[in-house]
Amino acid sequence: MKILVLGEIVGRPGFTAVKNALKDLKKDVDLVVANGEGMANGFGINAKNAVSLMKAGVDIITLGEKAFYKRDMMDFIKDTSKVLRPYNFPIADTPGKGVKFTNIGEVKVAVINLLGIQNMHPTLNNPYTTLDYSLNKIKENYPVVFVIFHASASAEKQTMFHYLDGKVTAVIGTHTKVLTADSEVSENHTAYITDNGRCGSVYSVGGLDAETEINKQRTNIPLRSKENFNDIELQGVIVEFNEKGEALSITPVKQSVNYDPKLFKKED
Repeated sequence: MKILVLGEIVGRPGFTAVKNALKDLKKDVDLVVANGEGMANGFGINAKNAVSLMKAGVDIITLGEKAFYKRDMMDFIKDTSKVLRPYNFPIADTPGKGVKFTNIGEVKVAVINLLGIQNMHPTLNNPYTTLDYSLNKIKENYPVVFVIFHASASAEKQTMFHYLDGKVTAVIGTHTKVLTADSEVSENHTAYITDNGRCGSVYSVGGLDAETEINKQRTNIPLRSKENFNDIELQGVIVEFNEKGEALSITPVKQSVNYDPKLFKKED
């Protein structure tokens, strides 16, 4: 069995990568998970964006610190189990769910979405203690557990991997939007990567226009980020595992995507 976990989808170029390249990849995997919180020009995702991703073949959409940047997501997430806000949001007043329970054939699978706490805003409940309360209960019925850890610091993601090593099938890092070269399966059969990259422009700053991002850093003026349309790729990882929830392999995905530049009207 295999699950494809796509990197953060950044703007229209990112969606184009998914729309143009996912169909062929989907034939060889059993489930597709993607971080979608960069769909709206890199800053959040709205209901229309989410529906478009589902139609393009994404089965589960994970979010992060920008989960509710678009107000209509507050209502939309109440009506779907396919969009996951971070599990460690305070439960009482936060709409949506942070865990998706599903099946691959007769094998039960849980996908848990967590937000890190280092250099992140908002700061949520501690992700480690959040798992302490629920992971054993989840594993009683769901032997395959994927943890998508949306965190800023590489060290925090590596710490989470060591904490969960042997307890879950995979720990997949998201947020920094750079495909790292440290994918591995541990001796305890847990797959890991610090960051599974991005879907969108490669020759860019996290999928966004480099000149604008440079000017923001040089001037400290909060300029509006712009999408970038150069060298579009679909990035992520494919994790293979068995019915006991043991990871067998993790394979990075880095696929160039053909597209028609005329489809995009660049911003001024």
